[in-house]
Amino acid sequence: MQIIRDIATLHRAVDALKQGRKSVALVPTMGALHEGHLSLVRMARRVADHVVVSIFVNPTQFGPNEDYAAYPRDEAKDAALLVEEGVALLWAPDVGVMYPAGHSTHIEVAELGADYCGAARPGHFDGVATVVAKLFNQVRPDIAIFGEKDWQQLAIIRRMARDLDFALDILGAPIARAKDGLALSSRNAYLTAAERKAAAAFPNALKAAAKAIAGGADVAGTLAKAEAEIVKGGFDRVDYVALAGADSLERLTEFSEPARLLAAARIGKTRLIDNLAVG
Repeated sequence: MQIIRDIATLHRAVDALKQGRKSVALVPTMGALHEGHLSLVRMARRVADHVVVSIFVNPTQFGPNEDYAAYPRDEAKDAALLVEEGVALLWAPDVGVMYPAGHSTHIEVAELGADYCGAARPGHFDGVATVVAKLFNQVRPDIAIFGEKDWQQLAIIRRMARDLDFALDILGAPIARAKDGLALSSRNAYLTAAERKAAAAFPNALKAAAKAIAGGADVAGTLAKAEAEIVKGGFDRVDYVALAGADSLERLTEFSEPARLLAAARIGKTRLIDNLAVG
């Protein structure tokens, strides 16, 4: 596996991978890889001839009081995992390469980024859209794969790629979960043993709510009950639990397909997100 840190070398390496009309799939990550990330890599191997993984902890998607400095980083461990998965190339630029002096352009996907995590984390999705657009231009993949765990992010990236005419396919990969249902996340490492045990209340409440709504239960009452169950389970605060159109992300007061249950909650120092298809 090649590990590349400058754009000129990256372009030459990707061009070499594409010789003979071979296809390239990109899996963008911020490192601290776990089984969820590796499931994306395996999906990429199934749909493309070569896989490129990027590792870049993107400062522009973190707020001033968020965990950028503390975000887990272990490139050597990550690289070893990627070698085992047959990844062809690891793109690992530093901040100076990604955002050289004088960088002043950002991308805003206004409507889709305004609610949910966008409201709780102002500027977050501008940072995401900008760095992903740069990754698309740097790697020039045929396919890019993102996890469905951050459904709002996936919707924003799809809209950004459509609006800016990126010529690639964007695939969503199913959420990888632990045995108790908790969605796998790099931030799960922040949880204490007691918090990790309590965290199962989050997906359990969402699963019950999704089943109830699909069965015809009142939406507002079901969402309120889910919030109460999450807090009862040991969470300190629920940022939101919402029923949304799967593509538009518009909040729904009555169930109609395709729909998604979106949620974010805080336990201790950790903010977790999750979502489920409804119906």
